[in-house]
Amino acid sequence: MAGYADVPPGSLLDAAPDAIVGVRPDGRIALVNAQAERLFGYDRDELVGQPMEILVPEALRGAHPARRGAYLSDPRPRPMGAGVELAARRRDGTEFPAEISLSAVQTAEGIFVTAAIRDVTSRKRAEAMFRGLLEAAPDAIVGVRPDGRIALVNAQAERLFGYDRDELVGQPMEILVPESVRHLHPRHRTRYFDDPRPRPMGAGMQLAARRRDGTEFPAEISLSALETEDGLLVSAAIRDVTDRLEAQAERERLRAQAERERLEVQLHQSQRLESLGQLAGGVAHDFNNLLAVIINYTAFVGEVVGTAARDQGGRWESARRDIEQVQRAADRAAQLTHQLLAFGRREVVQPRPLDLNGVVHDMEQLLRRTLGEHVELRTSAHPGLWTVLADVGQIEQVLVNLAVNARDAMPGGGTLTIDTSNVSIDDEAAAARPGLRGGRFVHLRVSDSGTGMSPEVAARAFEPFFTTKTKGEGSGLGLATVYGIVTQAGGHVEILSTVNVGTTVSALLPAVDGAVPAAEEQLADGELFGGETIMVVEDEPAMRELTRRILARNGYQVIIAASGPEAISLASTTREEIHLLLTDVVMPQLLGSEVAERIRQQRRDLRVLYMSGYAQPVLAQNGTLAPGLALLTKPFSERVLLSKVREALDAPGGPFPPLGAPPWPRDN
Repeated sequence: MAGYADVPPGSLLDAAPDAIVGVRPDGRIALVNAQAERLFGYDRDELVGQPMEILVPEALRGAHPARRGAYLSDPRPRPMGAGVELAARRRDGTEFPAEISLSAVQTAEGIFVTAAIRDVTSRKRAEAMFRGLLEAAPDAIVGVRPDGRIALVNAQAERLFGYDRDELVGQPMEILVPESVRHLHPRHRTRYFDDPRPRPMGAGMQLAARRRDGTEFPAEISLSALETEDGLLVSAAIRDVTDRLEAQAERERLRAQAERERLEVQLHQSQRLESLGQLAGGVAHDFNNLLAVIINYTAFVGEVVGTAARDQGGRWESARRDIEQVQRAADRAAQLTHQLLAFGRREVVQPRPLDLNGVVHDMEQLLRRTLGEHVELRTSAHPGLWTVLADVGQIEQVLVNLAVNARDAMPGGGTLTIDTSNVSIDDEAAAARPGLRGGRFVHLRVSDSGTGMSPEVAARAFEPFFTTKTKGEGSGLGLATVYGIVTQAGGHVEILSTVNVGTTVSALLPAVDGAVPAAEEQLADGELFGGETIMVVEDEPAMRELTRRILARNGYQVIIAASGPEAISLASTTREEIHLLLTDVVMPQLLGSEVAERIRQQRRDLRVLYMSGYAQPVLAQNGTLAPGLALLTKPFSERVLLSKVREALDAPGGPFPPLGAPPWPRDN
């Protein structure tokens, strides 16, 4: 290769991206290219003929001839110093990391060596940065070769798994996999190498990893792939999620505890309302007997005083007015007992299939008058609303009570909105509402833009006699009555309220199948007196005498019995026909239903009319009047008693259950 130093400028060698330095057998430079000039800072003429060691760092110059001699003994093309960090020296004395590839050609002068030299400063800097990031990573990083062996690990991997780096590199990846699933791992690894997209490992699965001491921990693993000179390298970022799972479990525990506490509060409130309902029902029962006596004896006295006032005037007129005040007070007291019974779910109802939209529509004018001109009423009726089974009078009472409450909460005016919708509630959602079962419901919402309630007030709003109004402005039974009516119908009611924003009362009423029947025509009142024989069974002396007096003064023949056994004895010994049995429901020895059953075994066509101020014992369930039963609720006026008696006597077939029907259970 004589003349190989005379490389013409612009040749292919000068176009090479690496610095090319040709060295003769004696170790002197014979040729350089343009990139060598640029890289080392020498002119070509300054390098040619110089010993190769001019480009070697001073610290390594002494060892270089021996290494050159070693290469000349086996002059195969290969990288220089494989596995050793190499460096080169510029003219100005600075050094830089270098990557050097050697090749040789035999010439007449001997072996001519060509060194391709590349400055890898940028690469080393990037590698150092990568190593720094790798070591600083919060996750354990493990690099795996296609054969499944570990190629690199970071410091966090050492800390997490308990191995030194040298103990992991070269080991199969399965060393970090729990023993129970090691046999599955090669298949997963192969699948990922076939499709090396970045993704979480085992999406949707709970993964685990194994430490050196054999303990396992829950892990979150993300995979990515990197092309290297040695082939594809898969990087697994592994994170111990023990703390996260424990925190999640703690959050779930706290959430479940909060839900239990919420349900306990609701249950406690429901139980408190139930207890108050039982108390209210018992009070109403006893009070109803007293009210019936007060109402009717006041009416008797009123008749006499009224006649005297018409004939004589004077002080009798004043007495008549006083009696009217007593009568009005007694009527208000009777309304109060009905509200107590409704709250306690002891009020007798006669439900029928209803279109709730129709009830709201029929009540609109009354509600507008109740609200006054300063409150705007808006209604939103859901088309195709399901049918509910309810007592129309009670639903009307719910709407009126809620309208009155809303009006009082909007003294300066506002908006009342009534809307209906269909909802289906599953068992899980129903369980969050004590006493409710899953199914189809009609949702009635009554919302106002009033003053709203604090959470403490809203929690007690359904309690009887609880009110935030000033003394004399409310009885505290409006919402309690709503609660009793909705609950008795098998539904659920709750209050959502925000101070200075407004209140929504949300009621769910069970939906039923079936069409809404046409409205029944009310029969005109006929004559209320008669001449039939009626047996009256009442254990309360004052009520017994009152009932006898009303019936007798209107032409009826009356047989009196103070107890069930006495009534049965009289029925067996009396020869005359008994047209109607009028019996109290709850009596000490026998229930009215048992008395009726025993007497009807002797007198099969006997008609029965029950009377009670607390009718729960004669109800089939949920306060619904049993089919075929006629009931007179206490307290009653003379006209109501006579109307019910006449209705029972004139009813076709007789208002009584079939003979042989089981008696109603006693109320314990």
